[in-house]
Amino acid sequence: MSTPAKVAVVVPARDEETLLPGCLDAIDVAIDHLRADHPDVAVHVFVALDACRDGSADVVARRPGVTAVPLAAGCVGRARAAAVEAASEWAAGSPGGTLWLANTDADSVVPPRWLTTQVRLAAAGFDLVVGTVRPRPADLSEDALAAWHARHSSAHGHEHVHGANLGFAMAAYEAVGGYAPLPLHEDVDLVTAMQEVGIGWIATGAIPVTTSGRAVGRVSGGFASYLGKLAT
Repeated sequence: MSTPAKVAVVVPARDEETLLPGCLDAIDVAIDHLRADHPDVAVHVFVALDACRDGSADVVARRPGVTAVPLAAGCVGRARAAAVEAASEWAAGSPGGTLWLANTDADSVVPPRWLTTQVRLAAAGFDLVVGTVRPRPADLSEDALAAWHARHSSAHGHEHVHGANLGFAMAAYEAVGGYAPLPLHEDVDLVTAMQEVGIGWIATGAIPVTTSGRAVGRVSGGFASYLGKLAT
């Protein structure tokens, strides 16, 4: 595809009032870089507030250029899908041009060139960009951090899939029916479906996202549970 005309950042959040401000701050920096390189590209952020009982909605309400997408599913697959649907409706408000969807998580911090790199790869012909993540070192013991690095590559061509660092064209998303309503591994399910239908993709280590290293997450069996088992 050519350079996308519109970029939507989609973020699922569930009781993330503490970490969500840092996530949105980092996205703002990434948007500034994108606008400097591509001033004609429209950008907007969508936060799916899924069954939040804390002040996450207040965090979003104070942010210009960020749209809240409230739901009560308690399911990350449904939350991501709701944010994408809202992004699609936003993009349809101005005709013409392709939509790129950059995905991260509310407990994560994206790098400054996160969006510009995804847009560059989209313009190079990739409809799916699979990035890497790294847990915040301060959140893990030395043994757990060493175990993480031993099991995870940050190089180009890596084999990992993380919803906190994914980008794809709307057309590719629609071609596989979107995010499944799964409580876990909805990201792997989506990427696998895209790969199986032959969508052009790339696994890159150029834009690592830093994510929370907490051992207790919002759902049993997710990324936090995995980290909690390291070095045990």
